[in-house]
Amino acid sequence: MPTSGTPKRKPSRAPELALTVQYGTRSAQLPSRARLGKWVRAAVGKSACIALRIVGAREARRLNRCYRGRDYATNVLTFVYSDRRPLAGDIAICAPVVAREARECGISREAHYAHLVVHGMLHLQGFDHKNERDARRMERIETRILGQLGFADPYEAEVRGERREAAKARLRASRLTPHASRKHGR
Repeated sequence: MPTSGTPKRKPSRAPELALTVQYGTRSAQLPSRARLGKWVRAAVGKSACIALRIVGAREARRLNRCYRGRDYATNVLTFVYSDRRPLAGDIAICAPVVAREARECGISREAHYAHLVVHGMLHLQGFDHKNERDARRMERIETRILGQLGFADPYEAEVRGERREAAKARLRASRLTPHASRKHGR
């Protein structure tokens, strides 16, 4: 019980979230808006206004070429518009790439979507993987959040089996490449 000399603590409030989910593709087995929202909320650390778009390979390739100078469809792109409160940005996740990577790594699509949503959310909050130290830090945070959501460590899943070595190398390499510019994303 606080006395008159003890300062009262303000109750901590959960971050406010304005989330728009867009489906730019008709791929099979896409996560529901509710499921995507659950994953975003688990990873958001500050108030945010976010558009999460599930895209096809053509749109992902165009975005990657335009903002990163890489002419291929990538699994996730993050675009930061404001890193002040409220945080503002977009995340684009490529459904065909998610399906292919999940199959190659022997994990469910749902687990891979959850991982990429959490990964994108961390980029929106300033985390990155441009060097090995930052990559390990980001991996630890992703693993913790995904564990709280009931998913296995995605970095353990990628090392299962010899035939998945190529997928492991590609996923590790993609974490060490820079994302789009600060103006248009990470």
